[in-house]
Amino acid sequence: MKECNRSALSGYFFALLLTGLWLPKAGFAQASYDIESANEAIEEVVVTGSRIRRAANENVAPTSLLSPDALADRGHVSLSEALNDITAITPALNQATGGGASSGAGQQFPELFGLGTGRTLSLVNGRRFVSSSVGLGDAQVDANVIPTGLIKQVDIVQAGASAVYGSDAIAGVVNYILRDDFAGLELDAQFGRSSRNDYEQEFYRLTYGYNFPDQRGNIAVNVEHATTPQLQFRDRPLSNQARILFTNPADTGPADGIPNRTNFFDVHFFNLNRNGVIYNFPAPIPQAFTLVNGSPAQFSADGSVVPYDPGTILGIPFSTGGDGFRFSELTWLRSAVKRTAANMIGHYDINDRLTLRAEALFASTKGTERPQGYWRTVLEAAPKNAIIFFASNPFLTSEAVADLSAANPGFRFGAPLFLSKSFNDDILPDNRQVSATKTSRLMLSLDGAGDIGQREYYWTVSSSVARVAGESRLYDVNNANFANAINAVSDGAGGAACAINMDADPTNDDPACAPLNPFGFNNAGANARDYVSVLTGSDFRNDQINVLATLGTSLFSLPAGDVEAVVSYEHRDEKATFTPLLANRLGLVGAGVNEVPTSGQYNTNEFSFEALVPLVGNEFSVPLVQKAELTASYRYVDHSIAGAEDVWSAGFRWEITEDITLRGTRSRNFRAPTLTQLIAPKTVGFAEFGADPCDADAIDSGPNPSARRANCEAEWARNPQYGPLETFQDPAENFAFTQVTTGGNANLTNEVAQTTSYGIVYKPRFVPGLSVTIDRIEIDLQDGLSAFVQSDFAAACYDNSPQPAGLCGTFSRLQNASGGLPAGTIVEAIATTVNSGVTEYEGEYFFVNYEVPMSERFGSLSLSVEATHNSKRNTSVTGTTFTRLDNTVELPEWISRFSAYYNLGENLSLFYQINYLSKSLIAPDATIENDPNWLVDSNARHSLSAQYSVGNVTFRAGVNNLTDEQPSFPGFTHGDILGRRYFAGITANFL
Repeated sequence: MKECNRSALSGYFFALLLTGLWLPKAGFAQASYDIESANEAIEEVVVTGSRIRRAANENVAPTSLLSPDALADRGHVSLSEALNDITAITPALNQATGGGASSGAGQQFPELFGLGTGRTLSLVNGRRFVSSSVGLGDAQVDANVIPTGLIKQVDIVQAGASAVYGSDAIAGVVNYILRDDFAGLELDAQFGRSSRNDYEQEFYRLTYGYNFPDQRGNIAVNVEHATTPQLQFRDRPLSNQARILFTNPADTGPADGIPNRTNFFDVHFFNLNRNGVIYNFPAPIPQAFTLVNGSPAQFSADGSVVPYDPGTILGIPFSTGGDGFRFSELTWLRSAVKRTAANMIGHYDINDRLTLRAEALFASTKGTERPQGYWRTVLEAAPKNAIIFFASNPFLTSEAVADLSAANPGFRFGAPLFLSKSFNDDILPDNRQVSATKTSRLMLSLDGAGDIGQREYYWTVSSSVARVAGESRLYDVNNANFANAINAVSDGAGGAACAINMDADPTNDDPACAPLNPFGFNNAGANARDYVSVLTGSDFRNDQINVLATLGTSLFSLPAGDVEAVVSYEHRDEKATFTPLLANRLGLVGAGVNEVPTSGQYNTNEFSFEALVPLVGNEFSVPLVQKAELTASYRYVDHSIAGAEDVWSAGFRWEITEDITLRGTRSRNFRAPTLTQLIAPKTVGFAEFGADPCDADAIDSGPNPSARRANCEAEWARNPQYGPLETFQDPAENFAFTQVTTGGNANLTNEVAQTTSYGIVYKPRFVPGLSVTIDRIEIDLQDGLSAFVQSDFAAACYDNSPQPAGLCGTFSRLQNASGGLPAGTIVEAIATTVNSGVTEYEGEYFFVNYEVPMSERFGSLSLSVEATHNSKRNTSVTGTTFTRLDNTVELPEWISRFSAYYNLGENLSLFYQINYLSKSLIAPDATIENDPNWLVDSNARHSLSAQYSVGNVTFRAGVNNLTDEQPSFPGFTHGDILGRRYFAGITANFL
């Protein structure tokens, strides 16, 4: 560790100890229920991060604990919401960030240190769980499928644990630990609502547990249901601004202190709207508008021709104000989530040394979002280009024909005009995309103990079978049927018919075809809507079989105690299948891509060994060492596709005195590529490219702006037909002009990380009830598995010098202007998973709890602090040029929480919490030169709640985000865009 980092760590430590008044201002927080009391009894258990049974408070890695009280105090209706309060976890919100991106499918995966959800392993009672995800991504477990009613606690280990658990535990582990002793009946209900009279949440739960009469066993069942509604961009002031960044005409160069972009609000797409904008020729330029009486023309909702106000045009395709499609209406702000979960857990002591355990889980989740919908515009290429129409179209009124003929005389004599329109909310029976999963899991185990001579041993054999069956459904437009329906002609009787059915050749007929009226809004007939609509989506299934056997014992004795060891064997079968619906397989929708069903499977055989070696303790002591021990573990993994891997871990605990303990770990961890990353079928379709590094708005951005500019200038010099670089705007950034090939990468290898953690636990006897923990975490990842979209390849190409030919060859530009697109537009690209170089993370985790000494008369008060300091998050595709993600809104430098819990007797408890995010850059390498909003203000939100018990009934109520603090401008994630919201609940216990 560098000397400056040692000094910084010492400074943080003494600041926390000596500057008590600073803590609430900074907003550091971790509620007292999240950590072990300083006075708790020591219990021999299996701790997360190890399979050796040891004292519960003797973990060598930094660990956060989350208890069920966290849900009640904050009004959370799922563990996914509660995990978002942990400062080391990057929140998963099912929230759009603007620009037309999806708000998500309703799944939420824990992610430590912003390193990717696939690098945080999720367990249930220390055992693996089946993946919830599908697509070009990671093996992840949706926190929404875990029922809350039987949760004992959630352990979050913030260091690698591959030597104990295998693949995926690079950043750490989230272990959901279930109660096995619940007895009685508990009913719970909660309702929530925002101060804006929306975002209504509901939660219902029933938990029942039964102890066998002879006290040899217990069985408990929990069933719960929760709903969280959708939000639209218009529902919150910040998201309703419809803001974009666009070229700043006041900018004079890359070093003038003036941003090259500026904020514009109330932004619209001037080229289209829901009623239809009319063009003389299909080009996204103002000169192509059809002018009626000197003004651009559009259809009104009823199909008549009226003036069209394009607003103040900024440049293709944006304007401020006007009648165009509003930027903020592209998608929803937040997805709706509905979850139903049931869990059964039981155990029975066959005798005093043999226990049978069983777990059964079923969960059904449904996430609902709204994608951008179906467009036919002058901005896009076939098959989504503008609609051609003629004066003979039977759906045009005589007045409309007269108006358009006056504007364009050739229209009356057979010349075409063009319609640019969004059909969202118009011709489809439902414009929502629904993603649903059903998760089922059964686990059986035998736990035993015995003696061999003078040595005791303990063992476990378990097997689990799990399945996730998922589906995605969305109504889309059948391209061929739409082309038939839109080509309407007179049926000779004053009505309309499909042209193909009026053709003399009967082989061209489609009896089901119904002509469609595209003019105005909501004018298509029911038959036409049914004809052009088709259900799209896919089904997927993930299957997992897991067998685990462990054997633990003490090997021999040392003066400081017994050397403990555990050996284990784990076998895992994973299988995944992906089946597109018929419309997707036939390529009827979108860009006409023929999606291919696919499946794959792999298995692993894994052997591990752990040891705990006491060096000092019991009757053996040395100066300055009250207790010292070493831990070591090794795991060999044989993966049927990715091959063999060796991983290991070593750690220490050194109790200097009763007050001070030092600890640390060093480990080698890995993650194997998933089936979808390896074998996902190749598909080709048109998509938005994303940020073009050579676009005038981005050329001076990125991790290496000088290299980016130099590489772009060199390419433009070789291709003068691209035009001036300083004014280049790539339309593929925002519209689907790029043909993107997506699929798996069979050449992937395991990613490997070296993880180091070390820290101090301080419990001063002169301040009873105070506990302070500080840990340093360092992760060095090589050959990282990253899902690269097309814009990632371009950024890696232009931001490095020399340019990596392999990455620069993944996309191509249009060499000469064509089809309304300027030369230089990126028209071909790929998206796949790659082993993407290096990722480095460094940070500190702070953990402070103070049980304030108080007399019994005044109750009890607990103050708690949790903070994560992200000091470094560096990523490089090539290993040479790095992108710094730390100190950005995606990974703020400081994420912290301060909590106070006051308990007055047995009946009343009060809770207060403040969540804090530090001032951050809007994006990596943001400066005043490339972004007017380059520095985002800090953000703090306050929450209050109370619980009151009367007999066996407990009432609770609270308010989150008390001051209605919105996210720090301009984004939606640096804070809480939901705003102030209230909740009230009731719990009834019948023991």
